[in-house]
Amino acid sequence: MRLRAVLFDLDGTLVDSLGDIADAMNHALARHGLPTHPEVAYRHFVGEGVRELARRAVGTGREALAAPVLETYHAYYDAHLFDRTASYPGIPGMLSALAAQGVAMGVLSNKSDDFVKRLVAKLLPGVPFGAVYGERPGMPRKPDPTAALALAAELGMEPAACGFVGDTAVDMKTARAAGMYGVGVTWGFRDAHELDSHGARAVATTADELLAALREAHP
Repeated sequence: MRLRAVLFDLDGTLVDSLGDIADAMNHALARHGLPTHPEVAYRHFVGEGVRELARRAVGTGREALAAPVLETYHAYYDAHLFDRTASYPGIPGMLSALAAQGVAMGVLSNKSDDFVKRLVAKLLPGVPFGAVYGERPGMPRKPDPTAALALAAELGMEPAACGFVGDTAVDMKTARAAGMYGVGVTWGFRDAHELDSHGARAVATTADELLAALREAHP
């Protein structure tokens, strides 16, 4: 492989967490007397961190309720993190194949750091990720490239030697800003048009296609 490392988004890329996110936020909204949303709506609420998720969920004109809703959401999600969330089909095998080829790997998510580490540890056990980053104080969220560049440095890789895999425009913008090879996946929360229009170098519809795209990458 020409790529020496691959960084992965988590939600919508490695694990299907939409159901648990929607359940937790709808629980929080209901507790605060606010209308809930169909699960599919959360495909466009997520991706830019939990505060933005709460702001979008409470809706325009109710921004003052975002903080208490977020507190309720966090407590419920913490207790229900694994109710419905699972890795996507083919993902464990794809990661094993990359590891067998000596490719360094990391995870970079805008989800809270504690949740990211717990999800990776339970749902992708044994995968030799060199670093796993969620949202942390003092580190700007994607699409700011700071965290992606820090993760690449921790893996001992130059950005140009890294692929960046994700399911949203935020991920493709991150890849471009960091000087990495962006690959979009369509099984997550957004479609191929969004990925292509924000700079994806390749788009995969299955884990096998993703592995092939990473193998054939020309950084």
